[in-house]
Amino acid sequence: QVQLVESGGGLVQAGGSLRLSCAASDQSFSSYAMGWFRQASGKEREFVAGISWSGDYTYYADSVKGRFTASRDYAKNTVYLQMYSLNPEDTAVYYCRADRTVYPCIECQPIRNDYWGQGTQVTVSS
Repeated sequence: QVQLVESGGGLVQAGGSLRLSCAASDQSFSSYAMGWFRQASGKEREFVAGISWSGDYTYYADSVKGRFTASRDYAKNTVYLQMYSLNPEDTAVYYCRADRTVYPCIECQPIRNDYWGQGTQVTVSS
């Protein structure tokens, strides 16, 4: 089982930046697609950014495109979310997610592994 620990959240003024980190406990981290989600108070959890297992592909919610960047460091088993030009609407608890589907054999049923971190609070003041 992969354990994910987020860090880097905090209080920042509008227009500022933060970098979130998500450290994975297992070397299998390199085989997982990773994602960042957030949940504001009273709202549904929403997708923010994702990065493929290879690191070749990244994708973002429209609301953060051009401001947030996801990256990963395989040596450190860590994925990052660099956030620029923060605004109060970015205030939320940010969660890291690891997702992988494997096929043990050609005719086998797929096995999906899906893990979440505990979240880190980001608060942007106006």
